[in-house]
Amino acid sequence: MPTETKPKRKANPALLKPVQPDAILAAVVGSTPASRGELTKKLWDYIKKHKLQDEKNKRNINADAALKAVFGGKSQVTMFEMTKLVSAHIK
Repeated sequence: MPTETKPKRKANPALLKPVQPDAILAAVVGSTPASRGELTKKLWDYIKKHKLQDEKNKRNINADAALKAVFGGKSQVTMFEMTKLVSAHIK
């Protein structure tokens, strides 16, 4: 019985391309260009470091002053909403 190997999934090149965060997002993740994946990781590192993940509902992010600017003035967003709002701050 031959073992079939699944073809490896190719990473989306658009997600690997370095993007430039604007001044508002740079206050949280730094101003150096990074891929979308790296920016998301830096954002999560910031959220965890400052304990901004909601205790009761882990899908919600509570914004501090820096994140409130990124989130368009919202004090709480969901994880999924966060990625959409962050997209507005990259070039």
